Amino acid sequence: MNILQVNGSAKREGANSTRVADLVTQRLLQRHPQASVQLRDLARNPHPMLDEAALGALFTPAEQRSPEQAARVALDDALIAEVRAHDVLVLGVPMYNFGVPAQLKNWIDAIARAGVTFRYTEQGPQGLLTGKTVYLALARGGRYRDTPTDAQVPYLKTVLGFLGMTDVRPIYAEGFAMGPQAAEQAMEQARADLEAALG
Repeated sequence: MNILQVNGSAKREGANSTRVADLVTQRLLQRHPQASVQLRDLARNPHPMLDEAALGALFTPAEQRSPEQAARVALDDALIAEVRAHDVLVLGVPMYNFGVPAQLKNWIDAIARAGVTFRYTEQGPQGLLTGKTVYLALARGGRYRDTPTDAQVPYLKTVLGFLGMTDVRPIYAEGFAMGPQAAEQAMEQARADLEAALG
């Protein structure tokens, strides 16, 4: 088993989503001691946003790209290769203003590329990053699970599924901003969700 842990928080230290992601990875290692783990920390190593220059580089044929364009595309290529090389992904996902952090959105924009990680066919879109399991390590200050205010899980399931990653398992840790007892209960819930997800 090859595990890729992606820490999506803007915080380098002390992020609750990283704590939950670490919990998932450690539990997977207990079950699969021979597994390898690669860490991508988007706070320590942020990926550039998808801006006009990046779009221009991506839509320029490879042989016509400037050195700067080629270097920009290569950054996305590295993330795509990283995802392809792993069969389990653990995404640390804090909730920022009901959405995912910009750092994680930049990572998603980098790995979603037409003709490479998905393609359009006569039968509709087809995801090409198949055969993977994704654990969503979700950390929230309040409690939003199974409510209309949880825009994160539907979005992540949609975009990851579009890329072919349909085995998506949410691990919820909610209530970190609601006092010490609630924060402790959040981690207990995450452990319970994880055991259920592992089966």
